[in-house]
Amino acid sequence: MDNWALITGASAGIGRELAILFAADRFNLALVARDEGRLKELAGELTAKHGIETRVLPKDLAGPNAAAEIFEATRGLEITILVNNAGFGWFGDFAATELVRHTEMMQVNMVALAQLTHVFLQPMLKRGAGRILNVASTAAFQPGPMVNVYYASKAFVYSFSYALGEELRGTGVTVTVLCPGMTGTEFFERAGMRMKRGWPMMEARVVAEIGYRGLMKGKRVVIPGAANRAASFIAKRAPVRLTTAIVRRLHSRR
Repeated sequence: MDNWALITGASAGIGRELAILFAADRFNLALVARDEGRLKELAGELTAKHGIETRVLPKDLAGPNAAAEIFEATRGLEITILVNNAGFGWFGDFAATELVRHTEMMQVNMVALAQLTHVFLQPMLKRGAGRILNVASTAAFQPGPMVNVYYASKAFVYSFSYALGEELRGTGVTVTVLCPGMTGTEFFERAGMRMKRGWPMMEARVVAEIGYRGLMKGKRVVIPGAANRAASFIAKRAPVRLTTAIVRRLHSRR
């Protein structure tokens, strides 16, 4: 088994579920996240169950040199699949939120993603084969008052991924952008958002399975769930003033 998948944000949520899926298909795994303890626990479980090799890379992607350090740490491994899953949001007025919070969010959600894509894309192009999965959100399809930098960062991920996928047509390297809606992960707690009981959410496992299948089929865009697909279709066609007002009203209730 020489094929390796590198997954950021692998310690929990969608990233963890994707790691489980890749391991079941006998991919070796390079696992990236801030929580070293969680990563080691997951790596041990997957190695014991599937007999794969793992590499644990505790790294905070908010650091400006994180992408280069990850690339150097995996030198010699044939990374055939890159999963840029790490990301976070923050709920609150833009002006009232510390600038460092916005800056770190842009670094993790956009800058590190683009940097990792760039460095790992080079050997993929030389081999003429590879797959890249970038995790965006249905938030990408309209502005998001009260969570504005997060929504904007996911719009970047969607646009960047779609354009890059078009650039790479015929190279043997595919780019898939996964756009989940609300998913049962630690995202909302970290973002400081209180969700009402009974609010519909997809399971991280289900989102990961749909994203995994789409990646392996070379799909350009994957939106899990019929309701999310319908909402995204409407959001991309409705007047932006209307969708922005709706999002603000929804977030104001939180």
